[in-house]
Amino acid sequence: MEAATQSPTTFTLPRPVAMPTPTDPRTVARCAWRVLEEIDYGLILLSATGELQHANQLGWSELSRARFLHTESGQVVGQSVALTQELRRGLQAAAQGRRHMLMLRDGGDVLPVTCVPLMPMEGSATPVLLMLARQSATRNLNVGFFSRTHGLTAAEESVLRHLCEGLQVKEIARAKGITPSTVRTHLRSLREKTGLRHIRLLAQRVAMLPPMLPTNPTLPGTPGRMVHQ
Repeated sequence: MEAATQSPTTFTLPRPVAMPTPTDPRTVARCAWRVLEEIDYGLILLSATGELQHANQLGWSELSRARFLHTESGQVVGQSVALTQELRRGLQAAAQGRRHMLMLRDGGDVLPVTCVPLMPMEGSATPVLLMLARQSATRNLNVGFFSRTHGLTAAEESVLRHLCEGLQVKEIARAKGITPSTVRTHLRSLREKTGLRHIRLLAQRVAMLPPMLPTNPTLPGTPGRMVHQ
């Protein structure tokens, strides 16, 4: 008696759905700028010579604060001659196709910036994207949404924010004006409500959340600002 042969199972993949292609380049550009507003990094688009082209909300926030960089006659420059020279070196490297990292310093403050060369448009020089250091998790909406999702109290959320800033138990106690034992009680409750045994994992979980940024209508050019079409 012949053994029954089993025919191989075949799968029919669904036909891919054709996505509509926008015909208006301005529509594509507006959508792209909106996407940039949701990125938790300051983004500043420059020409190879430092001329400002575009910045998202966080990029404009940094420029308006003028801690390290600001605009001057349409150019992005440093707050000092040394910072401007360092920025120019990064732009020159990016214009040659090399990524370059800057550590802009002003006293004890440091702003890490990456200069990223972009694909040039036909007949134009290589544009450069400045990517500023990531927005702190305690300055966006992540912690608030995370707290509501897990049913944290206002006191527990406050401790969580300090924890994400790297503070230790005694430092959190001093900042909040409470005893270290009270901080530990909040931390124990945080572990129970989130299901995470270690506080280190809790801080990592918050740091890995997708960015949720508030819209700040007081910033110039919000949301985003295209300088040159």
